[in-house]
Amino acid sequence: MKKLILTLSICLLSLASFAQNNLPSVDLTSLDGKNIALSDAINKDGVTIISLWATWCVPCLKELDAINDLYEEWQEETNVKLIAVSVDDSRTVKRVKSLVNGKDWDYTILLDINSDLKRALNASSIPLTILVKDNKIIYEHSGYSPGTEFELYEKIKAYSKK
Repeated sequence: MKKLILTLSICLLSLASFAQNNLPSVDLTSLDGKNIALSDAINKDGVTIISLWATWCVPCLKELDAINDLYEEWQEETNVKLIAVSVDDSRTVKRVKSLVNGKDWDYTILLDINSDLKRALNASSIPLTILVKDNKIIYEHSGYSPGTEFELYEKIKAYSKK
């Protein structure tokens, strides 16, 4: 009975925190080791894409590669900014910098080594892509299949006009 009550309480708290739709206040690390508040990294004048990914996650890499092919055009049309947040842990985080350099991604790359952001967003799987505007989460999508980047762009365009 105690487990049931505990589980229900956790579910209600999770729903309550998600219902607020506020971007969590979390500090992340840049590739050069500096602490950065997520709220300082987001686009103040428009929509920000935050993509949680990892070096070992093939769908994550495919999604970020697909967006990379279109990102410059997206920026010109909507002023969108993408922050790719690696959730690699202390064992695999060493791979992030070389992977990013090899991919030549033109994104802000941040590290969530302790999974603080992942926990705050209740992210059970990656890739997790969220859109943020005015410090509010306005859209969330988990997983990747080819073509979902176009659906994402439609959401970006719609929220960029509001």
